[in-house]
Amino acid sequence: MNESWIEVEVSAKELEADGVVRLELVDREGGELPGFTAGAHIDVEVAPDLIRQYSLCNSPRERHRYVIGVLREPSSRGGSQAVHDSIQAGHTIRIRAPRNHFALDPTASRYILFAGGIGVTPILAMAEHLSDSGKPFELHYCVRTAARAAFVRRMTKSSFSAHVHLHFDDGLPEQRLEIRQALGSSDDDAHVYVCGPAPFIGYVLENARERGWPEARLHREFFAASTSTAASAEESFEVQLSSTGQILTVPADRSIVEVLGEAGVALEVSCEQGVCGTCLTRVLQGEPDHRDVYLTDAEHLRNDCMTVCCSRSKSARLVLDL
Repeated sequence: MNESWIEVEVSAKELEADGVVRLELVDREGGELPGFTAGAHIDVEVAPDLIRQYSLCNSPRERHRYVIGVLREPSSRGGSQAVHDSIQAGHTIRIRAPRNHFALDPTASRYILFAGGIGVTPILAMAEHLSDSGKPFELHYCVRTAARAAFVRRMTKSSFSAHVHLHFDDGLPEQRLEIRQALGSSDDDAHVYVCGPAPFIGYVLENARERGWPEARLHREFFAASTSTAASAEESFEVQLSSTGQILTVPADRSIVEVLGEAGVALEVSCEQGVCGTCLTRVLQGEPDHRDVYLTDAEHLRNDCMTVCCSRSKSARLVLDL
């Protein structure tokens, strides 16, 4: 990960939908920003020592600005609240260069994009890229109410509006998502991309699996861990630092990263829910108890890395590459 910070100006802040603000970020000197690919996100320092990730939703062709959409979370731990209440147009904030863990597979024959709520942000950048590239795709945007649907005007006025399908829970029955129809056949080399709340992602992926879609062609990005994923701790265990041999005990009510911090081992943490991968750490020995939604099932089975903000241990001791 690029550790350097970039200072940008908030050139615009507007209400995009109920509970959602749109921020436009530009270089303070009017220059170009680092390039990005569809599905990428940036780290944003929303307050001192408070970092959050937000997906870029503008076209990857644009180098003069980044656009993000931020939902005010009712259970905010400070991130979305700071963006809504404290960050204003004209302010200078710090970000890191874009990273992408949700990239489009360029070999796909077509793309089916599903967005739930604020999960539309990376999906929108994908639609912009696919439209520019002339590749076939469909975008299904599901929101509880039309008033909470962000970027709808932009999508309906875009060159790819014919590929966009809006599904509102409070709308007419005929416009609601018919998941089997939207998925269609898995016979060709199509790929599915889904982003949004955990239940929505689970709904899309389970229906795809039932229809025979292989895991390699199913892609997802979570914005928050589900209640079941962010399970409570049950037992204490030990972690050993490979560099010094130091052994630390992680109590049942503490996280690994908290114990490491108290011992003077500072790891950067952002989401604290196993969503962003910021605290991903190599595991040299032991069996992690994975409680994140960042790693894939296949990566969980390898047990060679873990998110130390929320995951724990199935073995009595973990040896970490620290």
